Amino acid sequence: MNDFKQLIKGTRTHLMTGVSYMIPIVVAGGVLLAISVLLSGKAAVPKTGIWAPIATIGSTGLGLMVPVLSAYIAYSMADRGGIAPGLIGGMISVNIGAGFIGGLISGWLAGLIVFYLKKIKVPKSLKSVMPIMVIPLISTLIVGWIMIVILGQPISSLMKWLTSWLNSMSGSNMIILGLILGAMIAFDMGGPLNKVAFSFGVAMVGTLGANGQPSQAALAMMAGIGVAIGIPPIAMGVATLIAPKKFEKDEREEGKVAIILGLVGITEGAIPFAADDPVRVIPANCIGSAIGSAIAMGLGAGNPAPWGGWIVIFTATKPWAYILGSVVGIAITAVLTILLKKNIKVEEKKPKEEDTADLDNLNLSVMK
Repeated sequence: MNDFKQLIKGTRTHLMTGVSYMIPIVVAGGVLLAISVLLSGKAAVPKTGIWAPIATIGSTGLGLMVPVLSAYIAYSMADRGGIAPGLIGGMISVNIGAGFIGGLISGWLAGLIVFYLKKIKVPKSLKSVMPIMVIPLISTLIVGWIMIVILGQPISSLMKWLTSWLNSMSGSNMIILGLILGAMIAFDMGGPLNKVAFSFGVAMVGTLGANGQPSQAALAMMAGIGVAIGIPPIAMGVATLIAPKKFEKDEREEGKVAIILGLVGITEGAIPFAADDPVRVIPANCIGSAIGSAIAMGLGAGNPAPWGGWIVIFTATKPWAYILGSVVGIAITAVLTILLKKNIKVEEKKPKEEDTADLDNLNLSVMK
């Protein structure tokens, strides 16, 4: 029972592990797919021509998103034994339409089952074959059966409803969603809330429609998330340039690096500033990112690449809306940060006692 409680308590860690292994796969596949669509000049994934092979590579990468997520959630819970059932369970989730949510569940199931199978005491003669044959076989059978027979259809229906609901959103609803996603991205800058919002957007972009492309709602969501990802670090860097007296010397140096990190979509560049002054910096980050995200989504920006910052602008639809949302968000966060933070107090260097004594002796010598 204690082991089960520990597994439950570690759910966030296991999820973060799965996401961290999934992100490089998603970025490689998503960016290549987006480039192929952009350069082909068509409104769909190219099936023929020189860009078709790149599109195939990108689609294959995105197709691995859920299996990799599932496999490494299981790996986090049960070590290498969880990879096989997690990977196969994730692939089943893709095939039956259970998608991202199915991958989360199959990974957790695989990790749980393997964890307890490894605790079964067996004769020494069987110990060598347990991790190679018995555990992968039994755990994969159980996970696969549960996903196909019990959980697959309900989760698939949920994913279809969620996709339909997102596609029906427009106008003010899309702006509200942008505000929420932007604030989540900026709140902990790579932490759990950030990863939940990011993973949700990536899952929607990875769900391809009948035309081989994500829905417009998914593209808009990823645009809002992409804008929000870049705002905190770029804004912190801009603030250090505009108001250097508000920041320590090391923060001013970190600000230059933060701008570069924000441009390539790494929100963590703002963490040193938030850690030093969370009460002022985090609210400024959230407000600017929420507004910037809402502007981009409200104006119809789309981002087919599951990443953020300015590095994805060349693949975006309505890139002017993406840039506008980003610039407005950066300006708001930078201004708020400058207004909220106090000037750094520069303490005057007081002479030491021995220095004062030396000065007195010098004066006496001169007087003599």
